[in-house]
Amino acid sequence: MKARHETPAFAHGLGAAVVLSSSGAAVLAALTPVIGSGSALRAVVALLGFAYLLYTLSRSAERIGRVTTVVLWVLAAAFAWFSGVPLVGYVLIHVGMLWLVRSLYLYSGVLPALADLGLSALGIAFAVWAAGRSGSAMLALWCFFLVQAFHVVIPTTLAGDGEKHARDDDQAFDRAHRAAEAAIRRLSAAR
Repeated sequence: MKARHETPAFAHGLGAAVVLSSSGAAVLAALTPVIGSGSALRAVVALLGFAYLLYTLSRSAERIGRVTTVVLWVLAAAFAWFSGVPLVGYVLIHVGMLWLVRSLYLYSGVLPALADLGLSALGIAFAVWAAGRSGSAMLALWCFFLVQAFHVVIPTTLAGDGEKHARDDDQAFDRAHRAAEAAIRRLSAAR
């Protein structure tokens, strides 16, 4: 998919981090006594992942493939849920899907996508650190989504001035080539 989008402001990502982390902590607290901590964690990861997917799609100007993306997301999440993947793998699957969707919808190049992958890994690291230090789901979720809000600083493409000049040079060459061919045709017709 081609990356066409209006770069979301950091404030949007910060707002999403506040809403998602507080909602996730509240849902986790409500579900844990009902279905147990393991299932509650999996449900919260799936719900927050889906909510972040919708947030990402809402921030992208790309219109093609949205329904397919949502359907594939739901299928992959259901597969991860029912396959019995350990919780760490389950979280990594969802974060990987978030990274993939964000890469497809917000970036047009491998390097920005790899930078975003690093950002996703950093978010996981901070979330694990926060959970280990505080034992708070709210703080762990906040740290993860706060780091994700920084995806706005990753350029959509890393095409520098060199590539721009190369494209300009190619266009100039094509114009000169067409002008030369036209001149040759005029000379040939004059004989």
